[in-house]
Amino acid sequence: MKTIIAACSQNLSGSRASVQTALHTLLASRWPSQRDIHSWLQLLSVLQWVLSFLLLGTVSLVLLIYLVFTSFWPISALYLAWIIFDWDTPEKGGRRLPCLRRWPVWRYFRDYFPVKLVKTHDLSPSHNYIIGSHPHGILCVGAFCNFITGSTGFGEMFPGIRPFLTTLAGNFRLPVFREYLMSGGLCPVTRRAIGYLLSKNGTGNAVAIVIGGAAESLSCRPGVTTLILKKRKGFVRMALQHGAYLVPSFSFGENDLFRQVVFEEGTWMRSIQQRFQKMMGFAPCVFYGRGLTSVQSRGFLPYPKPITTVVDEPVMVPKIENPSSEMVDMYHEMYVRSLLKLFNENKTKYGLSETDELHII
Repeated sequence: MKTIIAACSQNLSGSRASVQTALHTLLASRWPSQRDIHSWLQLLSVLQWVLSFLLLGTVSLVLLIYLVFTSFWPISALYLAWIIFDWDTPEKGGRRLPCLRRWPVWRYFRDYFPVKLVKTHDLSPSHNYIIGSHPHGILCVGAFCNFITGSTGFGEMFPGIRPFLTTLAGNFRLPVFREYLMSGGLCPVTRRAIGYLLSKNGTGNAVAIVIGGAAESLSCRPGVTTLILKKRKGFVRMALQHGAYLVPSFSFGENDLFRQVVFEEGTWMRSIQQRFQKMMGFAPCVFYGRGLTSVQSRGFLPYPKPITTVVDEPVMVPKIENPSSEMVDMYHEMYVRSLLKLFNENKTKYGLSETDELHII
């Protein structure tokens, strides 16, 4: 009996020693600092944004189709009925939710890069505006963060101005994803949708259009700034028809967020990309960014590079219901000159060299 008691005492002593050693090791190990926690939250905020834009629409569509063949088919039927009833809402200003713009997650999203908004001139609430957003980049991070979220202070810098951002009309045909887009203030990049905001929604509306579109993303690469703008004049015609002032903006650093495999003009891969873009509305880019584990790993997340969006002085535009081609060309040229001036005056302030040029094709 004494032998058994001695053995138990020895085991208990050993267990206590093991527990004490483990606790000592745990307490001695490095605990996550506040900076580490903020870095993880920033990474998660960007992850949820990328996954939402890349997968939310497709996953929702597949899920609703699957539910049709289950006992939950009424969910799909009811949502289909809702989409039919709500079909024209994206073309009529959408259904924005101010609370979504104020989500705390967008502050972490902003700080991940970080993204900064710079104002050079006031915008009067008594006018409407078309903001030209350049460049497109891969995912338009600067345009989204500044014009859809309130994290960079757009509302405080431009009081009385309601910003909207346009995107492909096809995105508003995807279930659930359309609700997500509209709640943030996105609308289709169509004449009807933009015309509604500029003529039937009062004044103080600023519609941001990424003018280069999907075609411009094919030329997105660090160190090269190429804009597709020379033949893009529809936004100028719309500005004239509605008397909306034209506002150039440029996001310095947008092209540094991803690494893209750029296929030169004339190659068969470039031809496939361009044909796909004409048929589907977006370009299939071959790109990569950082991974989840570290900046050195490869993945689909953008690199944490600073983005500075400069919103410049408006080009005042008269209201002409049927502007001539000469009138459109004149104001298009004025817009291009203002954009070049913005770029050249700010490029050295925000990461570019004095020799860097803006190529407009």
